[in-house]
Amino acid sequence: MSISSSAVLAKLTINVWTANKLDKKATDAVITTNGATEKAAQVHKNLMAGTHLRKDIADYAAECRNWHYGWTLGWEDRGSRLLPTSLFLDYKTQLNVRRATFYDMANKFCDNYDGHVQIARNYLGALFNPDDYPTADEVRNKFAFQLVFNPVPESGHFLLDIPAQELEETKRSCEQEIESRLNTAMRGAWDKLHTMLVGMSDKLTESDEDTKRRWHDSFVTNAREMCRMLSHLNITKDPELEKARRALEQVMVGADIEVIKESEAVRQNMKSKVDSILKQFEW
Repeated sequence: MSISSSAVLAKLTINVWTANKLDKKATDAVITTNGATEKAAQVHKNLMAGTHLRKDIADYAAECRNWHYGWTLGWEDRGSRLLPTSLFLDYKTQLNVRRATFYDMANKFCDNYDGHVQIARNYLGALFNPDDYPTADEVRNKFAFQLVFNPVPESGHFLLDIPAQELEETKRSCEQEIESRLNTAMRGAWDKLHTMLVGMSDKLTESDEDTKRRWHDSFVTNAREMCRMLSHLNITKDPELEKARRALEQVMVGADIEVIKESEAVRQNMKSKVDSILKQFEW
């Protein structure tokens, strides 16, 4: 199955300075004092102890990766993921904003790097060692936000001068590999929907803890966003996946978080519909 016209491969790489350092001097002291093995005695320190911006950047990077995973389907174990071309422009627009935000945060951190080091000095005390710290320019180079797009490979694209029989066997092998990856990608789309439905069903289950249960707008907005995304992520036009997507979409028509929060009858009715979807399809 050729999907080169309906999807591209997107590889997002985000690097953040870890600011973690093995303190060899402190580790040696623990070994000498306690007789512990080197591995058990290792003392790691956070070079940015007492500061928060570097961690904020790391948290933002993690949020961007999760956003990327939500908009794409798995293709390689680690690396490129499948992005439907129908999402390309929206994805690229949002990614440009995210990349700009990331570098703004990184530049702000590096511009105030000396101040962060001074704060860390006060927190680390005897563990502080100025030789542990790279320069601000070196730290700046440790932050990176890179995106690479590539076309989905097709089995017929060979530039090798090999005998016809071997070429045909290689093409078949590539076709099988692409088909296998595509099936895995679509399994990922089903898993996204299944996880959403199971989570909704669990949330809607009445229990003795209901008085403590908190309801957020995301209960409704996340389900609706899932329906929107699956209309794009269903790149093989699987009729069963579309049927399941539409079923959830119907459940969310007119859904209001305040009504759901206050009405047990509404929650039970919604749970019944969600559970019906779970029972209707082979997950």
